[in-house]
Amino acid sequence: MKSQQRQLAAKIYLYLAALFITSLVVSNLIFQKFFFWYPFQGEVFGIRLFELSVGILPYPLTFLITDLISEIYGKKAANKVVMAGIFASFFSIGILFLANHVPAIENSPVDDGTFEKVFSLSPLAVFASMIAYLIAQFVDIRIYHFWKKLTKGRLLWLRNNFSTFASQFLDTFSVIMLLSIFGILPWNLFFGLVLSGFIFKIIVAALDTPLLYLFVWLFRKKFELEIGEEISIL
Repeated sequence: MKSQQRQLAAKIYLYLAALFITSLVVSNLIFQKFFFWYPFQGEVFGIRLFELSVGILPYPLTFLITDLISEIYGKKAANKVVMAGIFASFFSIGILFLANHVPAIENSPVDDGTFEKVFSLSPLAVFASMIAYLIAQFVDIRIYHFWKKLTKGRLLWLRNNFSTFASQFLDTFSVIMLLSIFGILPWNLFFGLVLSGFIFKIIVAALDTPLLYLFVWLFRKKFELEIGEEISIL
C-alpha cells in the first residue's frame, strides 16, 4: 500500500473512532428520556413494542463501526477504539460530577435542581453501561473474528449478524439488570425492557447489514484490498 493511501486510511480510522466515541458518550447522557414506537400490537411482559430509552438510538452505530473497523483494520484496531470509548465515558462521569457540585448563579438558565434532575443518575448509568458495554463489545469483536477466520473472510453477513446478535443481548440484559439493581429502573419492567430493547437492536442490526457491505466494498475498492485483507495502521 502506498504511503498516501495509508495516511488516508489512518485519517478515516480517526473519523470512525470519533463517531464511535461520540455515539457512546451521548447515549449514556440522554438515556433518561424514553420514547415509544408501536409497529406491532400487543405487549411483552407488560411493555409495548417498542418503549425504549432515547439512549438506544445512537447505540447500534457503535457496533456497526466496530464491525467495520474489525473487517478493514483488524481486531487490534477495534479493541483500541473500544478502550478509547470507555475512557471517554468515564472521563464524562468526572465532568458531570464536577458540574453537579458547582453552584449555579441566580440568573443561570439551568438551576441546580434542574441540572441534578437531568444528570444526577448519569454517573450510575455510565458505570452500568460501561460494564455491560465492555463485555458486549469484546464478545462482539471476538465472535466476529472467529467467524471471519472460519469463513476465510467470506460471508460478511454471517459474522456481522452472529456477532451483533450475541453481543447486543449481553449488553441489553446486563445494562437493564444493573440499572434495576441500582434502583434506577423498577424490577417489574425488567423482562419487558430486555426483550423490547433486544428485538429493536436485532431489527437495526439486520437493517445495517447492507450498509456494512457497502462500506466494506468501498474500502476494498479504494485501497485495493483482497477478501480478508486488513490495513495495518497501528
